[in-house]
Amino acid sequence: MKKLIKNVQMLEHEEKVDVLIHNGKVTAIGKLDDVSTEEVIDGQGNYLFPGFVDVHIHLREPGGEAKETIESGTMAAAKGGFTTVCAMPNTNPVPDDIKHLSFVNEKIERDASVHVLPYASITKSQKGEELVDFQQLKDLGAVAFTDDGVGVQSAGTMFEAMKQVAAINGSIVAHCEDNSLIYEGVMHDGEKSEQLDLAGIPSVCESVQIARDVLLAEATGCHYHVCHVSTKESVRVIRDAKQAGINVTAEVTPHHLLLNEDDIPSNNANYKMNPPLRSNADQEALFAGLLDGTLDCIATDHAPHTAEEKSRGFEGSPFGIIGLETAFPLLYTHLVKTNKCTLKQLVDWLTVKPAELFSLTAGEIAIGQKADLVLVNLNKTSVIDESFIKSKGRNTPFKQWQVEGCPVMTFVEGEIVWQEDGQYV
Repeated sequence: MKKLIKNVQMLEHEEKVDVLIHNGKVTAIGKLDDVSTEEVIDGQGNYLFPGFVDVHIHLREPGGEAKETIESGTMAAAKGGFTTVCAMPNTNPVPDDIKHLSFVNEKIERDASVHVLPYASITKSQKGEELVDFQQLKDLGAVAFTDDGVGVQSAGTMFEAMKQVAAINGSIVAHCEDNSLIYEGVMHDGEKSEQLDLAGIPSVCESVQIARDVLLAEATGCHYHVCHVSTKESVRVIRDAKQAGINVTAEVTPHHLLLNEDDIPSNNANYKMNPPLRSNADQEALFAGLLDGTLDCIATDHAPHTAEEKSRGFEGSPFGIIGLETAFPLLYTHLVKTNKCTLKQLVDWLTVKPAELFSLTAGEIAIGQKADLVLVNLNKTSVIDESFIKSKGRNTPFKQWQVEGCPVMTFVEGEIVWQEDGQYV
C-alpha cells in the first residue's frame, strides 16, 4: 500500500516536501504531485522527524502490570513520538534466560504498538552474583545487558561480564551506584535534603562506580554505556575516559536537564527519582556535557508507578517518574525555544545519537529505510495534565507545565499508531 504525507517541513530541506511510503518504507522525498496513492495525509506544514528512540524505559511487564504494561507503555511512547524503545529487565521474572526472554518477546509481538527492544540482565535475577548466558540471550534478541536499577557491586563480577560481552561484540549498560555510599538516602545530599530533614544520597555514590567501570571497560575492550548521568563528577570521569580512547557512551534524562534540587517544593514523591535531582552546578555540567558530546543522547528513564505508591512521600515511595509523553515538548519548550540548543541538536539527541549506541536501524529518514516517523506541530501548546498522559503512571513533577511542540501523528513502518485526536490504531 502506498501512502503520501504531503506538505511537511524537514530539517534537511528548506522547502516543504512530500514523503512517499510503500510497504512500510520511505520510497521518495520531494515534490511528488503526480504520485498515485491509496492514502494522502496533509502534513499542514508541520515538521516531520524520524521516530524518536529511547534506550531506557521501564514497561514493568511481567510482574508490574498495575504500574504499566507493554500495551499501555508503547501507547505512551507512540503519543510521545517514540517509535523504538529499549525496555529494562527489572521485571518479575527477570529476562535472564531463554524462557523468560522468550516470554517477553512474545508479549512484545502481541501487544506493542512501537518497536520494543528488550534488555537482558547481566546477572541472574539482577542479584549481582551469577552471570547470565550472554550469547544465548543476544541470539534471542537482547539489545544489550544491564542490571538497571541495581549497580553491580563486585568489580570482579563486572570485569568478567565485560570480558564475556566484549567477546560477543555486545554492550554492558550500567546503573551506577555504590550501595555502601547510599546511606539509606532518598534524595540528593544537599541543601534541600537538609531543609526537608531527609537522608541524602551523595554524588560520589554514582561517580565512583563509573570511574571503576570505565577502567574495566578499558581493560576488556567492552562497549560500556552509562545510564542517567546526574553529577558533574560523573561527567568529568566520562569526558576523561573518552579522551583516553575508552569505548564509553552515556545518556542524560530530560528531568536532570530541566530540574535540580531547588525545584523540589516539598516532601512530594513525584520529585523522587534515582539518581536524584542534584545541584544547580550538576545540572549545568550535564547540559555542558551534552553539548560537547561527553553525553551522547537523551533517554527518559520512563518509570511508572501507581498513584498509591507515590502518595507516601520521599521516605515511603519508590524511585521513578514517567517521561515518554512529555520528553519532546518539555525539551523543545525549555531548550530550543530558549535558544540553549538548536532544533537539529535536540532531534539528533533523540534519534540518530541513541540509535548509534547499539547500531539500531532507526533514527533517520532515508529512502529505503523503515517509515518510522513523527509529525510534530511546533506551534501547538498543551498543558501536561491527566488528559495529556496516556501511561498508566501519572507520577511526574511536570504537572501543569505548559509546553509547545507536540507530536500530532506517529508512524511505525508507515502505519499510523497514534494521532492527535487520541486514537490508537
